[in-house]
Amino acid sequence: MPTSLLICDDSTMARKQVARSLPDGWDVDLTFASNGVEAIAAIKAGKGDILLLDLNMPEMDGYQVLETILKQDLPTLAIVISGDIQPEAHQRVKGLGALDFIKKPVDKSKLTEVLSAYGVFSKEDLIIAENDTAKLINQSTGPVKSASVRKPAVAATQKSITKVDSEMLDCYQEITNVAMGQAGDLLARLLDVVVVLPIPNVNLIEVSELTMALSDVENKDETSGICQGFIGAGISGEALLILNDSSFKDIASLMKYEDKLDNNVELELLMDMANLLIGACLSGIAEQLDMSFSQGHPVVLGQHRKISELIATNTNKWKKTLAIEISYSIENYPIKFDLLLLFTEQSLAVLNHKIAYLLD
Repeated sequence: MPTSLLICDDSTMARKQVARSLPDGWDVDLTFASNGVEAIAAIKAGKGDILLLDLNMPEMDGYQVLETILKQDLPTLAIVISGDIQPEAHQRVKGLGALDFIKKPVDKSKLTEVLSAYGVFSKEDLIIAENDTAKLINQSTGPVKSASVRKPAVAATQKSITKVDSEMLDCYQEITNVAMGQAGDLLARLLDVVVVLPIPNVNLIEVSELTMALSDVENKDETSGICQGFIGAGISGEALLILNDSSFKDIASLMKYEDKLDNNVELELLMDMANLLIGACLSGIAEQLDMSFSQGHPVVLGQHRKISELIATNTNKWKKTLAIEISYSIENYPIKFDLLLLFTEQSLAVLNHKIAYLLD
């Protein structure tokens, strides 16, 4: 009898990756959910005896799903697969009843190990996979019998490399999700705090739209910023870290700075945060794309200046750009970092080519 398995993630790419990582030949009735609301409905419909669950989702996130499962005593066994790798995330999901936690991008052997460890999967559950091919999923919702799973056509590798469509934007968002989770974990350990991770915002925009991409950072608050160029394997761009000036006092306290908080100390703190967040995010993205970035010398765009002024400093460098915006905040502290990764228009062909292979 097939195992009823539900994969819940807001990213189409992530759902496909998890489905491809299931043990070969495992007899499952597979259902997808793109958010927690859909997941709860699927479980109630009997389509999720086993739940593979993301945390960072719109409408209803993974934590809320686990809380609902506990509150309503729903019949499912949950395993979390997430880019949020902070120790607090591990502890919290275990406290909410999750069997285990697996970091993104999911590793097939690790997933099989965890499924086996909890008796969810065993070799007796295997069926003969047609032509011994791996499962590849090319649907986004609905139940799929394992025997009917088929490999998608190679057309994914032949997508236009000069445009960024919705499927590719989804891939960029998922890659960023993993990278920002790695950076958030480092920040959490450095400051001994819980970092609230957002859903990253990814768009192909004109330079005139850059200020709109930061609309959630109200220009009533003065800001300070660091700009750092990066380049590698035909891909280049600029990384901007913008910090509200009101955050410096709390950051200094968390980092146990005892000196008087002046412009020099604030600059040092800003540099420390930029080195950590920019470096970790770029490293996480590069690792997933099987490449590496060289980073230029960080440049202070200005201290105590409005966001529009920070953006205006470099508008001559940006025409059209793939903009990735990440807004980190710290639980229980009024601290907010805005990280903006701007990839040049000339980089899109290489980026899309690499993304196409991930989609295949």
